[in-house]
Amino acid sequence: MPRFLSSRPDSRLIPLPWETPLAEWPTEHLVALPRGISRHVVRFIKVGNSVYAAKEVIEDLAIHEYRMLTDLHRTDTPAVEPLAVVTGRVDIDGEPLDPVLITRHLEFSLPYRSLFAQGVRPDTVGRLLDAMVVLLARLHLVGFLWGDVSLSNILFRRDAGEFAAYLVDAETAEMHEALTDGQREHDLTIATTNLYGEFSDLEAGQMLDASLDPQKLVESILTRYRELWAELTGVEEFSDQEVFRIENRVRRLNALGFDVAELSIETSPAPDGSHIRIQPKVVDAGHHTRRLLRLTGLDVEEHQARRLLNDLDTFRARTNQGHVDEAVVAHQWLTECFQPVVTAIPPELRGKREGAQIYHEVLDYRWYASQRANREVPLVEATWGYIQDVLRALPDEAMTDTRAIGDERQLANPYDPSQGFVDDDGPMPEDPWEAAADGVEVAPSGFLDIEALRTARKRG
Repeated sequence: MPRFLSSRPDSRLIPLPWETPLAEWPTEHLVALPRGISRHVVRFIKVGNSVYAAKEVIEDLAIHEYRMLTDLHRTDTPAVEPLAVVTGRVDIDGEPLDPVLITRHLEFSLPYRSLFAQGVRPDTVGRLLDAMVVLLARLHLVGFLWGDVSLSNILFRRDAGEFAAYLVDAETAEMHEALTDGQREHDLTIATTNLYGEFSDLEAGQMLDASLDPQKLVESILTRYRELWAELTGVEEFSDQEVFRIENRVRRLNALGFDVAELSIETSPAPDGSHIRIQPKVVDAGHHTRRLLRLTGLDVEEHQARRLLNDLDTFRARTNQGHVDEAVVAHQWLTECFQPVVTAIPPELRGKREGAQIYHEVLDYRWYASQRANREVPLVEATWGYIQDVLRALPDEAMTDTRAIGDERQLANPYDPSQGFVDDDGPMPEDPWEAAADGVEVAPSGFLDIEALRTARKRG
């Protein structure tokens, strides 16, 4: 009988065929969704109206990853939500099966290959890299040593005109009280190797714009990370005649989407007057998200929150309510602006974008429509125009199949994209290094030796 380790159990998981290897599950339990590359068997399973990602992995790694993801969830750091680990699995012959880690599917998210498959402009690549850099900085701020930084281990969601990045793999991760500079550099070194390989792979598949060089892309990621880290944690010194720089530093961090929960301020005497030394000690992401949630109850991504708050401020000015309590105006904006746009979307189109992203895109559509018409287009009129001219033609991002956006080729197995396409000719590609190693006995290294761990588990 399988055992379930979970803090939020879903009883509907119990009757699923856990005695069957995940790769052989009947299709009535599966849903085909795009996913990144994985060294493990991964399937998306549907239970009622819920969709979960299931990964078959040895018990030590499954429980470790479950705990790492739980820690990230507690610190409100962007990562997939862990649901359970299913252990004690045996097949119909009584042979043990690897446990399954279950996480909640992140709606409206896409792996990087699905985004690049439709053709990504150079400036869009820059926004994806910015999202990844922010994710890595946020992980490091909470003491999370990733150990496997790569695009394959990230999901991206649209965030107004930007992207938000979420961690999806924490097998090699460690949680510390705080990271040393050496630990952070370790993650950056791993990122350099993995990202260069992934960008080179995209380049070979003609999915990377010809103007983009993999090496320069990797270097830009490292530069962006170090600049952001310096802004978030760096020391700043100035004279006592420049105390305005304290507020400037806080405002810069707010503009980046971070709140300063604790700021260290030290003063010291100097021949020309006192010197002030400041350094952020506790920095929390989600500055705009928290403000919008407090005012409206909307829980959205950071850049979406910034855009919606700007529209709220515009609404307040247009309606001449600067003297009215902000919470009152926010409720009025929610019922008169935001909700009418979202509820106007036909049910069959709601899988294309989530509500806050639709509202952001309607505002963009309204601006361009007003420019063309040389008049201010009403929000309702802009909404219907957006639905007909833009939304209907967009791909469904709450996807029900694994075809990459813009790719009409049929997968050999829609539940396992690693098996390639049905029109691929010849045998599967062969790795000459692996082929040469066939039949060669290799002594276990003792470090992440999967077979040795399985053997030890069986003996225990």
